[in-house]
Amino acid sequence: MEKVIAVLEGDGIGPEIVREAIKVLRAVEEKHHHRFALNYAPFGAGAYFSEGSPFPDHTKKICDEADVIIKGPVGLAVNEMNSIPPECRPEIGAILPLRSRYDTFANFRPVRLPKSLAAFSPLKPSIVGEGIDILMIRELVGGIYFGNKIEGPSTGMRSSTDECTYTDEQVRRVAIVAFEEARKRSSMLTNIHKANILATSRFWKEVVEDVAKNFPDVPYCSMLVDNAAYQLIKNPVQFNGVVLLENMQGDILTDQAGGIIGSLGLMPSACIGPRKSYVEPAHGSAPDIANKNIANPYSMIGSLALMFDRCLDLPGEAGEIWGALFQVFEQGYTTADLMEGPFDTKKLLSTSDFGDMVAESILRNP
Repeated sequence: MEKVIAVLEGDGIGPEIVREAIKVLRAVEEKHHHRFALNYAPFGAGAYFSEGSPFPDHTKKICDEADVIIKGPVGLAVNEMNSIPPECRPEIGAILPLRSRYDTFANFRPVRLPKSLAAFSPLKPSIVGEGIDILMIRELVGGIYFGNKIEGPSTGMRSSTDECTYTDEQVRRVAIVAFEEARKRSSMLTNIHKANILATSRFWKEVVEDVAKNFPDVPYCSMLVDNAAYQLIKNPVQFNGVVLLENMQGDILTDQAGGIIGSLGLMPSACIGPRKSYVEPAHGSAPDIANKNIANPYSMIGSLALMFDRCLDLPGEAGEIWGALFQVFEQGYTTADLMEGPFDTKKLLSTSDFGDMVAESILRNP
């Protein structure tokens, strides 16, 4: 059976790292005799300049007709972004509409660093311990990012307002996903919130703990978001398992998680909806290093692994991709963003070399 994939390369390093993910996709396709039809479409800041919209209508049509979407990061240099009207910048004019269009409410962000790669982390090896293995699940279509936004004088003084709203359904459905994942992993679920201050967080905590009653076999704890930020640095392995976060807090803490494992280049993600999903790296477009063949494609290739697992129900193929990714690193190779450790510069890989090694590993191993 042929699967149709919409490919949104995005901006900056997007086309480079998407290219490596497609290289790996073709290796999996060849090895397992799958068939994938790829339909490319413009998306992001570059699309605004070439098409007049960061999410053009013909891109929407290609995405609507696809089984799943591969998306690269979006955004250009600050001076170029400043020339785009705020409502047409890719965050507001493309990313949020993409999430809303397909109701991709559950964002999976695995934070993985085995003990053998502890040198990638800025933390002491004793803190990394036996390794970090956290699945962060971020609610993606509610909260302050999707609330009403009011700018301008409302009381005679300059002011602005961003509303943060969550409904019972929004919280409950992502909580169920998180508890089900924790059950699969036989792990704890940690619920992050700011219930000591925010009404929406108190509501969030109340609904999550109501859902918890249906999962008595899943160990559960809750933690204030500020304490969680501290604990992620002091003792990240305590979170090994599943961590559930609302939208904005999840945006911030998942970036911090990228820091503790050494690079946002190690942060893939999948955005899962009830009918259609897309995968993307959790980082930005890094326009300062675009077209230099030095970006780390792990996050994009790891997102491809999530696509096989979460979107196409092909966990075996996903496992092969994860195995090949870690094999490259464990052989002593690295990318420029991870060169701060005690690494041999002779084993520094370009973007394309990294993709080649992952694809070759998949084809070579039985």
